[in-house]
Amino acid sequence: MSKVEAILSQLKEVAANPKKAMDDFKAETGKGAVGIMPIYAPEEMVHATGYLPMGIWGAQGKQISKARTYLPAFACSIMQQIMELQCEGAYDDLAAVLFSVPCDTLKCLSQKWKGANADKVIVFTHPQNRGLEAANQFLVTEYELVKKQLEAYLGVKITNAALENSIAIYNENRAVMREFVKVAADYPQVISAVDRHAVFKARQFMLKEKHTALVKELIEEIKAMPVQPWDGKKVVVTGILLEPNQILEIFDEFKLAIVDDDLAQESRQIRVDVLDGEEGPLYRMAKAWQQMYGCSVATDTKKGRGKMLMNKVAATDADAVIIAMMKFCDPEEWDYPVMYREFEEKGIKNLMFEVDQELTSFEQVKTRLQSFVEML
Repeated sequence: MSKVEAILSQLKEVAANPKKAMDDFKAETGKGAVGIMPIYAPEEMVHATGYLPMGIWGAQGKQISKARTYLPAFACSIMQQIMELQCEGAYDDLAAVLFSVPCDTLKCLSQKWKGANADKVIVFTHPQNRGLEAANQFLVTEYELVKKQLEAYLGVKITNAALENSIAIYNENRAVMREFVKVAADYPQVISAVDRHAVFKARQFMLKEKHTALVKELIEEIKAMPVQPWDGKKVVVTGILLEPNQILEIFDEFKLAIVDDDLAQESRQIRVDVLDGEEGPLYRMAKAWQQMYGCSVATDTKKGRGKMLMNKVAATDADAVIIAMMKFCDPEEWDYPVMYREFEEKGIKNLMFEVDQELTSFEQVKTRLQSFVEML
């Protein structure tokens, strides 16, 4: 096994076994984990407590039954899967759960959280009129409440020094992951669509400094190889997430290299750093939200997401944009008509297909992707 394969195997193991990652962390440090609900949260604050920020993004291919009692059928599959796992006690070992509530379903789920940590649910709101200084001040107040609740639930004090250290660690991880995106685009023979996703997903279940070290090593090993011409097609993908893995395997089967992405579970998480400045850490963390762009849950009246994606196509010499539309996700569905019109006007090849984590049959997706590749 090569060094690249060994590192990828390690990251895939973490991505596929979050419970083991959490248990290993607790055995090593004596501290537990705090659940981080989609899509954005001040993870640096959790990291500063010494607890493990643990991403909660549902499951793959799990059949829904118990969740139907608490959520309507038109709730997206991520929320359905999370509720199903919650009903089974999968999250009972979390020390607390942190919710941002950018959509109605997340608001609903935050109020229906059950289990051993039901009294340790922390809910905060991102302001949507993000250009105002008043919005920054509002989010600072929200973050102060989050900080106060984390300290109470975990029995720790979050100092400014600890926060600054965590901010630096997260900024480095985001920078390294942005470099990984470019390297993966240059070496599609080495980093498959399945591999690429695993590198992103593993960062949800690891301390960022450990993830950074592994990805740095991975990048170094890959860049030592010669760049080879790619005989397949290159695409930019957008959406909330691109799961289950069987969909990514279809990408690999038809030689569709993902050269960049705008997935909420992936590159949207690394898009914006917390900048240096004279202001306190909470204010600078709040300012980062003002810099967020091209995301369906971060209000943008100018609707610049389509242009951003077209710029990614130009920068990567991609052949097309593929939209992975999360079933029943209203914010994503509202963005799509605007993007589609822009793609058509500029002659950008594009394909939209629906994503559902409960999906177990992938023949329809396979047929559509195969036909799209043949058209390209």
